[in-house]
Amino acid sequence: MKVSEFLEPNAVLPQLRAGSKKQLLTELGASAGGQLGIDPRRVFETLFQREKLGSTGLGQGIAIPHGKIAGITRVHGLFARLAAPVDFEAVDDQPVDLIFMLLAPETAGADHLKALACISRLMRDAALVHKLRGTNTAAGLYSLLTEPASSKSSTHAA
Repeated sequence: MKVSEFLEPNAVLPQLRAGSKKQLLTELGASAGGQLGIDPRRVFETLFQREKLGSTGLGQGIAIPHGKIAGITRVHGLFARLAAPVDFEAVDDQPVDLIFMLLAPETAGADHLKALACISRLMRDAALVHKLRGTNTAAGLYSLLTEPASSKSSTHAA
């Protein structure tokens, strides 16, 4: 599965502002709800309930909040680069500044897991994460997230 299969260019937020984990989940819910035509509160509740099971903060400033929600027909992603890091109760106790949210239909078992695995692999690439933190535009972030894996590790001759 490729990131471009579940991340749209308009689902990239380059300077999201939130003062807390709860406010961040609210902002993600508002953005995703608006894009998907579903109640933002439902998105928030889905993400919040998942966080109660254990933080989706992976460490090194990265979190992947996710959940399954009725009313959507395919996996949807939303990427946010925060203007300032927030405490996300991550496994390493470090604040989070890169968020890759994932929503899947209630029936999307395999696709949900494939998308999570794709995001996890992507966010383990230290060079990519460094580039994401240094990019301030939605278009630039989207390009970094969706370019083919072979070109992520190579240097571009210009």
